[in-house]
Amino acid sequence: MSDTDFWTLPADRMTQGSGSRHELTVLHPPFTVDAGDLPPNAPYRAEEFARSLETVDDVIEDLGQRRQSDSVTVATRSDLDIVQVGAWGNVMSVSDPAFADDGNDRPLLAEATRLRERFPDARIVGRVEVHCGAEHTEDLVWLPDGTMFHACGWPGDEPFVVTGDPQAVMSILGITTEALEDLEVYFDLDDEPNQNDWGALATACLGDADPRGRADLDASSLRVRHSEHATSRMESLYFTG
Repeated sequence: MSDTDFWTLPADRMTQGSGSRHELTVLHPPFTVDAGDLPPNAPYRAEEFARSLETVDDVIEDLGQRRQSDSVTVATRSDLDIVQVGAWGNVMSVSDPAFADDGNDRPLLAEATRLRERFPDARIVGRVEVHCGAEHTEDLVWLPDGTMFHACGWPGDEPFVVTGDPQAVMSILGITTEALEDLEVYFDLDDEPNQNDWGALATACLGDADPRGRADLDASSLRVRHSEHATSRMESLYFTG
């Protein structure tokens, strides 16, 4: 089976939307690890992690190592089949354009739910932002004791839905509103949910363990065949004309 079986569009078709962030991170104990102290990426474990995802049908090609700080541009249909995934000791993280959504499927939550079943002792953090006519975000944090929050919608607009208990997550991790203000993040649970920066809160919940944007961490760049459902969703989202 080829790597294009589920696409109905040519590989060079230009996207009309863009995703600036579509990642899911699994942090195993100890949670106080600093990303600067993590061991090098383990390519075999990284590929194994990618293959385990519901969005991925198969890994077609290993494109080599890529720094976490390198920008990833989604310009053509072919770019949508490239995922960046790393396995650095007790941290695993994947950036997959198939996690992007317009609020109908919530693929990030679905994948996090599966990972929660596989890794009940882990802290799971997801951050997705996509621009396809308007900005849509999906962010979540899931702690080992089951405490979690999931925020999904259109920043500054409706609908925007928050489930779980973000205040409990913040309390358990010792994250205060003042601490977020020091990071120049606007966050007030008394305000409308669509006014808050949920992605920044999710980032704070990873703390020093966050591998995103690190120049000192390499990850595996893999060309994959996405599942039929994930491919169909990306066609609807990234090709609106």
